Amino acid sequence: MAPRASWTGFLRLSLVTIPVRLYNAISSTSKVSLNQLHKNCHLRLRQQMVCPAHGKVEKEEIVKGYEFEKDRYIVIDDADLEKIRLETTKTVELIQFVDAKELDAIYLNTPYYVAPDGPVAEEGFRIVREAMRQANKVAIGRVVISAKEQVVALQVKEKGLVLNTLHYVEEIRNSAAYFEDIKNGNVDKNQLALAEQLVNSYTGPFDPTKFTDRYQTALLEIIKAKIEGSEPVVTQRAEVGKVINLMDALKQSLAQNVAKKKPPAGSVKTVAQKQKKLKKA
Repeated sequence: MAPRASWTGFLRLSLVTIPVRLYNAISSTSKVSLNQLHKNCHLRLRQQMVCPAHGKVEKEEIVKGYEFEKDRYIVIDDADLEKIRLETTKTVELIQFVDAKELDAIYLNTPYYVAPDGPVAEEGFRIVREAMRQANKVAIGRVVISAKEQVVALQVKEKGLVLNTLHYVEEIRNSAAYFEDIKNGNVDKNQLALAEQLVNSYTGPFDPTKFTDRYQTALLEIIKAKIEGSEPVVTQRAEVGKVINLMDALKQSLAQNVAKKKPPAGSVKTVAQKQKKLKKA
């Protein structure tokens, strides 16, 4: 059974319009969710809205406001929001294309899979997808969803496309304030050479299946153990090693990683090498 689309609409590039479906690329169903309970009776707590002057407030008494000065607000009602409400056109309007390397990952927000909406849309979808693939380009566009305009990036992925909503530039904090105290000093050539060797020794293809949420796994183990009435087994935190000289640390790290990759003494490769030497002798 095909997954349910979270949004259906059109992908438009100039006069080319392609019906498409968007699917949530991120699933939160595997995340463990904890509830707040009353400590004494374990009943789930319900949140209440409370006014510091008048106590409990009912839902119909709540309005939105903006704090323009300390503890001073102006009320923004539905009529005000209706004036600036954007029309939902159900169209992802592609504005330009950029080189894939130009899109800084810090702007990426929420990803969606994009597929053609039915067999009729497949031809146009394939043409645009392959044109983007061969040019190695990312499409930048915009779409209005729930009365809010989103800037989006569209990238090729396998037989389909991935649409990422993007953060606006004013949402991104300037990195200068965080990096300004980092001094530009000389780099020791020998240390740099060892560091490069260390980086290369750890280099390999990215396999996301190797990385799991260890906190979620441990939390599930605790939950299962408590349900079964047994004592949960929790892995002890690894101790941080002592700080040592940088050059020594680089050498030891490199030697340690090389040793990990070295085949054991009884491996097929090692035995074969010994046999080869014996024949030569």
